[in-house]
Formats: sequence, C-alpha cells, structure tokens
Amino acid sequence: MADYKTIKGTKIQNYTTDPDNPLTGQVWYNETDQVLKVNTGPIVGTWATGGDLNTARYQLAGAGTQTAALGFGGVTTPPVTRRAETESYNGTSWTEVNDLNTARDALGAAGTQTAALGFGGTAPTLTPVITGITESWNGTSWTEVNDLNTARFSLAGAGADNTSALAIGGSLPPSTGVTESWNGTSWTEVNDLNTARQQLSVIGIQTAALAFGGLDPSPASTGATESWNGTSWTEVNDLNTASRFKAGAGTQTAGLAFGGENPSPGPTQGILTESWNGTSWTEVNDMSVAKKQHGGAGTQPAALAFGGENAGAAQLAATEEWGETGGNKTITSS
Repeated sequence: MADYKTIKGTKIQNYTTDPDNPLTGQVWYNETDQVLKVNTGPIVGTWATGGDLNTARYQLAGAGTQTAALGFGGVTTPPVTRRAETESYNGTSWTEVNDLNTARDALGAAGTQTAALGFGGTAPTLTPVITGITESWNGTSWTEVNDLNTARFSLAGAGADNTSALAIGGSLPPSTGVTESWNGTSWTEVNDLNTARQQLSVIGIQTAALAFGGLDPSPASTGATESWNGTSWTEVNDLNTASRFKAGAGTQTAGLAFGGENPSPGPTQGILTESWNGTSWTEVNDMSVAKKQHGGAGTQPAALAFGGENAGAAQLAATEEWGETGGNKTITSS
C-alpha cells in the first residue's frame, strides 16, 4: 500500500498546535493532543429538522446541549395561558418531565439538562404578575429557591449549572441593564449592562458571557453586543442585523445567534443566523422555519432551536438542529 509521502509527495508534519491556515486535504500530527488530523475543507453550517415539542409555545426558556436539552415555561394562545411544562430532549425527541412550581413565560435560564435554573418572568397567579421567583432543577424536579433582587421579565441568563449563573437585563418596565450573579444560594447585584434592554439573548457562563440584541429604551431593536469578564460589561462589535427575541448557543468566544424579529419585516424575518468568533459576527445559513421568542441550547457547532412563534403569531413546536461540516478533524483508525 502506498504511504502518504508517495501519494502527496511530502511527509506528514508535526505541530504543537493546529496550523493556522491548512490546505483542504492537508494531514498533520498534533503533538499536544497526540492525534493525527486532517483539514476537510471550509466550515459550513446548516439547520436540520429535529423532533417537535409536545406542547407548542413561545417565550419559553432553554438549557443544556443539542443532545441533552431542557425546555420549560412559556405561553400559549388563545386564551393567554402561561405554562409550567418542562420537556427533556435526547437528540431525537422531547419527553414531558416534572413541571415548574410556578407557571410563567419570558423567564431567564441557565445550566444543563440535569442542573438548570429558571428565574424571573411573568406568572398568572401572582400580584404583581412580574416575578423574581427562582427555581432549581436537579434532573428530576424543580425546587423554589431565593428570588431575584429585582423582579423582571424578558430577561436572559447564562451559567454552567444551577450553582453559578447570571440574570441579565429585562423589563421592570422599563428596560433595565440590571445584572445579578447566583452563587447557588442567593442573588447578588453586580455591574449593569452598558445598554439597558429587554428581549435580549445571552450565552456563556457566570464569569465569561456575551449579551446581544434586544429592545433598548428607545424603544428600538438593537444589535448591541457586550462581553462580560466576571466583573463588568464591555461593548464589542454589533450583530450585523439589529434584532430582538433571538435565541443563542455557545460561549463568549464561539457563539451562534438565530431567529428573532428584525426592525424591518422582509424575507429574512425570523430565519437569520449569525456566528460569533470572539471578535465579530458573520451571517451564515438561515433557519428553515422562521421563529422568534423561541428556546435555544447547545454550542456553536451543535446548537438547538425549539418552540417560539412565527410572523403570524402562531405558536410552534418545531425543533431545529444546527450542525457544521469541514474544518480540522481527528483521524481515527477503524
């Protein structure tokens, strides 16, 4: 059998890290990872259909990954009915599990499928209807824990689990930039967003988050993006298209923003997807189903979008999965 040098006319090179701009088909050995790698071409991402939610709804929250996600809360119409349903996704289908203790919509979320946090929102049985209620999920059931210091709705959250999270922005009303940090027991107010807003999206963890889009006090949809370093927010490059009611997935340095409502209706309403590389946003392939006020989970190369409503205000059960091909891949022996 011919070896690589005979076929390509060159030896396989060793690198301590992956080369910056490998050619398509180039093979190398990564000494740090101790694996053989190949560049399979430019990275291309597309959306594919996943399993539908059992309960179609919008203004719901999401946590977890593409193959182990949690969707909870939300609202259905008509009549306006705030939901407590929680559903678990295994990469193929959704299964109903134990409900939230307090039905609500427009809430924030953080964590994983087995350790999630839901906070804030609007609830039908409370006076006032805007709430700071926080609930912690242990993989089986929800437990009410300490409330947010500032009750609000249309906020967003970030965090690795149910012991470390951020609650960001929202509406009192009016729009606010209030940020609170969760330590597993209680919330502490920290530094505000530079741009107060509601209906925003946030990705990342308690010490490294990214907030983008939303409705600012103008009121107008914004593309403003801010990065959190564990202490304060810094303005970075805006989304290419100002939008609110988006969902997101990923980290502070590698994220995805998808769906939402643009300021000007048009053929891209509700389907735009943008990818974040830690510095700037790039438009990538559109969603298949236009949606806003939907749930999001996952990572930049493997995101999940579910529920929401379309331009006609019809609630959705549709789920879409984002996948990427190309890039540097590890070669494994058969």
